[in-house]
Amino acid sequence: MKKQLVVAVAVIWTLVIAGAVGIGVLLVTDDADSDKQAEKNSTSPTTSPPAAGDLKRFYDQEISWETCGSNECGSLEVPISYQSPEDGTIQLKLERAKATGERVGSLVVNPGGPGAPGTDTVEQADFYFADQLRKAYDIVGFDPRGTGESSPVDCVSDEELDQQIAADPDPDTPEEVETATENAEEFWSGCESSSGEVAAHVSTVEAARDMDVLREVLGEDQLDYLGFSYGTRLGATYAELYPDQVGRFVLDGAIDPSISSRDGSLSQAKGFETALRAYLQDCVAGGSCFLGASVDEGLATIKGLLDDIDERPLETQDAEGRKLTVGLAFYGLITPLYAKENWTYLDTGLKEALEGNGSTLLRLADFYGSREGGRYTDNSLEAIGVINCLDDPWSVSPEEVPDNFADFEKASPTFGRVFAWGLSGCHDIPFTATDEPDLKIDGSGAAPIVVIGTTRDPATPYEEAVAMAEQLESGVLVSRDGDGHTAYNRGNACIDDAVHAYLIDGKAPEDGLKC
Repeated sequence: MKKQLVVAVAVIWTLVIAGAVGIGVLLVTDDADSDKQAEKNSTSPTTSPPAAGDLKRFYDQEISWETCGSNECGSLEVPISYQSPEDGTIQLKLERAKATGERVGSLVVNPGGPGAPGTDTVEQADFYFADQLRKAYDIVGFDPRGTGESSPVDCVSDEELDQQIAADPDPDTPEEVETATENAEEFWSGCESSSGEVAAHVSTVEAARDMDVLREVLGEDQLDYLGFSYGTRLGATYAELYPDQVGRFVLDGAIDPSISSRDGSLSQAKGFETALRAYLQDCVAGGSCFLGASVDEGLATIKGLLDDIDERPLETQDAEGRKLTVGLAFYGLITPLYAKENWTYLDTGLKEALEGNGSTLLRLADFYGSREGGRYTDNSLEAIGVINCLDDPWSVSPEEVPDNFADFEKASPTFGRVFAWGLSGCHDIPFTATDEPDLKIDGSGAAPIVVIGTTRDPATPYEEAVAMAEQLESGVLVSRDGDGHTAYNRGNACIDDAVHAYLIDGKAPEDGLKC
C-alpha cells in the first residue's frame, strides 16, 4: 500500500508515463517517431483479431470472489497470447470495492503507469474516489498483465535497481555513459531470462483485450471505465478495439495517442519545466523565497544544487546509510511537482539539501519508486519500461543522444538532457509486439468519451488531452485550469460534478467545458 502524503503524491509514481532504468528506460514515452507514426496511420493492422470461439472459455469463466479486508479479491484467467490462446494462460489479480448505495454497475479503473497495480487503488477506494462514485459503483481494479501480482515481469534485483536509479540520469563522462549502457543491457537481459514468455506479451493492446474479458465476466454488456494518465491510453486502445462495448468512459490526464516518441519526450520535459517554474513563481510571490528573488534565480539555484550533488552526493539519515546521488535527487525533485499541495515537501527537501542534508529528497525518491524498508514493494519501475518499449520500440542509440540535446534543453533547461537520454531506453529490447502493433486510434463508433486535461500538468501536458479529444471520434474535452497531474477528486467541484454526472447519470458534459 502506498503511503499517503497528500492526495496527488500518493499516486505520483503510478501516474507518470516516464520510466527510470539504465540509460533511460525510466524516461521512455509511449509512442513512435514521426516517420514511423505516419506509416502507422496509413497501414492496416498486421495481425487478425482473435477468433471469438478460441476465447470462449475465458469469456465464460466465473470469478470466485473472496473477502480481503473490506473488499473482495479474485483472479481472472487470460491467455498469454491472444493470437495463440492455446499456448498458456496467466492469472490477473482483481479487487472489488462493492457499491455502498444504489448500484449503477461495475466501474473498472486504471491508475496509470504503465505498470501500476490497479488493486492498490481499489484497496484505498475511499481515498481515491468521491462518495458519490462509491455509492453508485462496484469499483473494480486489476493488476495489468506483467504488473503487481499478475505474473509480474522481473528484470533486475532490488540491489541492481537501487544502483540503476542512483546512477546519473544525464551521463556526461565516458565512464558514466559506459555504466548507463551496461545498466540497460543488464536490464533487458534480465527481463528476457527471467520473464521472457510473459514480458513479450504485456503490451497495451493485450491489456485492453484483458479488460474486455473482465467486462464480460463481470456481467456487463458495456464497459464503464475511469482511467488516469497511461490509463487514458489503455482506455482509448480499448475504444478502438471494442467501440460497441464502450459504455461511460472518462480519461483523465490524457496522452496524445499519435504523438511521436521524440515529441512526446519533448512535451513531457516542457511539462515538468513549466511545473517547476510554477512552483518557483509561487515561492517568489510569497516573499523572501529561499531559492532566489526571481524564477530565473531559483532555477539557477536548483541547477547549481544538482551539479554539486553530481560531484558530491549528500549525506542522509537513511537507516541503510545511502547517500543522495544526483539520480535520486532528480526523482526527489519531480515527485512533489505532481500536485501543488505537495510543494511544501519540495520546500523542505530543497532547504535541507542546500544545507547538505539529502534525507527528504531521498525519501521522496523512494516514494516515487515504491521503495520501503530496503525493498521495492512492487515491480512498477521494471514494468513501465517493458510495456512502453513493447508498445513502441523506436529508439536512438546512446551515441545519437547528444544530437538531441539542443532541442531538449531549449524545452527544459532543468530536465531536458535527462529526457533526451530517455530516447535510447528501448535500444536493446529483445521483444517484439505481435498483437496489433500498428493500431491507429480514433474510437470510431464508440459512445461519448470524456477526456480531461489540466493546463499545467507536468507528466501529461494539457496539449495532449486536446489532441486525444480531437482524435477520438466521440471525444469530449473538459479542461481544468490548475497545477498538478490529473484532475478528478482533487478539489475542483466543476470537474467532479462533470465526472459524476456522466458516470452515474449518463449525462455527458458539453464539449469544451472549462473548469
